[in-house]
Amino acid sequence: MKILLATNNPGKVIEVQALIEELAPAYREQINLVLPLDIGVHLDVNEDGQTYAENAARKAAAFCRVSNLVTLADDSGLEVAALGGAPGVHSHRYSPSPNATDADRRAYLLRNLRQQTQPWRARFVCTIAIAVPEMRGFDPRLEYASGECFGEIIPEERGSSGFGYDPIFLIKELGKTMAELSTQEKNRYSHRSRALHNAVPILIRLVNE
Repeated sequence: MKILLATNNPGKVIEVQALIEELAPAYREQINLVLPLDIGVHLDVNEDGQTYAENAARKAAAFCRVSNLVTLADDSGLEVAALGGAPGVHSHRYSPSPNATDADRRAYLLRNLRQQTQPWRARFVCTIAIAVPEMRGFDPRLEYASGECFGEIIPEERGSSGFGYDPIFLIKELGKTMAELSTQEKNRYSHRSRALHNAVPILIRLVNE
């Protein structure tokens, strides 16, 4: 069964495939992960929802309608307690500059935290939406899975892996930032991996339907 990932990030394909092989090795030959570029689909979905689930559902449903494939999409964000849960669903757009890089967003976050007392407790949250094609003319059926990872923000960047806020997000029990984790560690601790752990049983059920 082909499953479309509503992203053009090949790293997500590797991450999902690795988890399928870990959690359901018997299904690794039955699940064929594809990207929109693989099937000639080009969509720009507006992600201005109020929740992670809403944004993930918009992406999954839009790509599902066009491709008629089971489609997986995710939305994630960083929530910092000292900032009242910000940046939250605005994590990818958390900067006054419209052309901000990941480094710009990290710097802006740290500037906003300067006057706040440490530790700066935070969590990463990820929600996955899986859109399943229904009869032609009907909206896709949607199912959800989520995961989270707790830690704190540190004022200096550490590590060269990952992206976004990973270099300043410390997982205290490991003594490492998200950007310092090995692939194996990230598959155990990251919010996206935990959401994918919860999504894999849904994908297996869909294969068997």
